[in-house]
Amino acid sequence: MTAAPDISITRIQRSKLQDINLENIPFGKYFTDHMLEADYENGEWKNVEIKPYQPLLLEPSLAALHYGQAIFEGIKAYKDQQGNAFIFRPQDNFKRFNRSAERMNMPVVPEEIFMDGMNKLINLDKNWIPAKKDHSLYIRPVMFSTDELLGVRPSETYKFLIILSPTGPYFVDPMKILVEEKYTRAAPGGVGFSKNAGNYGGSMLAATEAKKKGYDQVLWTDAFEHKWLQEVGMMNVFFVINGIAITPSLEEGTILEGVTRDSVMKGLKEMGVKVEERKINIDEVVAAYNAGKVSEVFGTGTAAVIAPIKELNYKGFIMKFDPETYKISKAIKSWLNDIREGKHEDKFGWMWKVGA
Repeated sequence: MTAAPDISITRIQRSKLQDINLENIPFGKYFTDHMLEADYENGEWKNVEIKPYQPLLLEPSLAALHYGQAIFEGIKAYKDQQGNAFIFRPQDNFKRFNRSAERMNMPVVPEEIFMDGMNKLINLDKNWIPAKKDHSLYIRPVMFSTDELLGVRPSETYKFLIILSPTGPYFVDPMKILVEEKYTRAAPGGVGFSKNAGNYGGSMLAATEAKKKGYDQVLWTDAFEHKWLQEVGMMNVFFVINGIAITPSLEEGTILEGVTRDSVMKGLKEMGVKVEERKINIDEVVAAYNAGKVSEVFGTGTAAVIAPIKELNYKGFIMKFDPETYKISKAIKSWLNDIREGKHEDKFGWMWKVGA
């Protein structure tokens, strides 16, 4: 990793870890002892520091609260069988973070702050990484605008943070999914490909209405015809049809370029499974289902890795699947977990050793 600028480090006096049991910890509830913080002012990043995790003091006029300039990432760190700490594909998240920043008209974060700062932070709090199967340390970089005045324009100041949260297994029961026909997540020319806060806020009503109907999430469709498939909830989606793993393409800029999605595609190809990245609409899925050709449907993302889908509802037509029979998604999840835990060769160089 490149040498960082001066990053001051203030350590806690007593670790909270003494009071927390890392057995069966829920996702996103507990946070480690330290965090990284940096400020963007007068065209440069400054005040880069690692300090005890603590509240922020913010003005009610803070620009991010009113105009939504806020982006984030989700990354994970693991321990191998020897107890060494590794981060999974952080360089890809760093690049995607800055693509989001550019789309939201925000300054990019230099590699020496994002990457080396994250390395130093995790090295300081690596005892928080649970050394157990399916456990990890969730890493959340976030940036938001901090001008303290009202006015619809890009902020001149920003704050960048990295916080860490230990997490246990993210078990996902097979999901029931409603194909969305009313609400739109993203359209060409929009911000669907970026991890900005508004994408997530704007998705919640559709998910809530789906849950009232007995479904776990929605399968997003395009803004014009509500036919072309995009994402499932906040995850990328895969359909195994005729033994081919098909996932919607990124070309229209409406879908997040998931790091797990890319990892799954590379892994499936290693396993000899044909992968197609292309436009796919719901009519094709329905026709394939009626012909008995759809063998698996699943979502992919950082938190759950693989989330099996057991039911799709399109205009009242119910498509049922049996995740117990899924082979491809189970195999790829196991393959990814083995790489992350040091049990399988990391031929792609995805694991970044902490402290190196």
